[in-house]
Amino acid sequence: MDAQMTFRRYELKYMLTQAQAAMLKEAMQNRMEEDRFGHSLIRNLYLDTDSFRLIRHSLEKPLYKEKLRVRSYGAAGEHDAVFVELKKKFESVVYKRRLTLPCGQAMDALAAGRPLPAIGQIAREIEACRRFYGPTLRPAMYLGYERDAYRAADGTDFRLTLDTDIRWRTDRLDLGADCGGFSLLEPGQVLMELKTPGGLPMWMVRFLSEHQIRKISYSKYGTAYTRLAAGEAKQADSRTA
Repeated sequence: MDAQMTFRRYELKYMLTQAQAAMLKEAMQNRMEEDRFGHSLIRNLYLDTDSFRLIRHSLEKPLYKEKLRVRSYGAAGEHDAVFVELKKKFESVVYKRRLTLPCGQAMDALAAGRPLPAIGQIAREIEACRRFYGPTLRPAMYLGYERDAYRAADGTDFRLTLDTDIRWRTDRLDLGADCGGFSLLEPGQVLMELKTPGGLPMWMVRFLSEHQIRKISYSKYGTAYTRLAAGEAKQADSRTA
């Protein structure tokens, strides 16, 4: 899988209506193009301890926080490649490290607490994170969503993603199952993420201003965990949600 393995950037989030998303796509013409994944069903498994230590710390909004997850673009069978990602955030800057492994090898190692079958600096960083959080660190939550991903047509390092139908669950923790689960967004909502190493293009600044769209603080995993902790979802009902 030919893909970037390290990132340093700002990730800005905005909640759009479907009408605003449609107007955005008009404004994007000749400015943005589909990236290598285009439209995809993203599937994530977030790792956490038995007390959800990572996400509870993240929700306290510290200067530094981190998340560990496995991501696939579509259903992943045993031999399909997936990303194992360590995502760190320090003073609003996101640093992401990821490596690629066959799904079966990655999941077997993570579920059993064994080292990942990989070498190199990124693998060492991921293993250090796993050792720090201890033996109860395991896949804890599934998050899946439809994503349309775009990159700047002029070759600059600016990306834009639109996520819909975000669903979560804490059972059936694999990347080959369907995207069933509890809905995270309200009907008609679209989550936009802008990913940039610096400032935004002026056309995007004008679009946000003209449509009075404001940046929000939003974490998919954090929002789902908050609902889980509040008892809003009954896992016994998740198969029919």
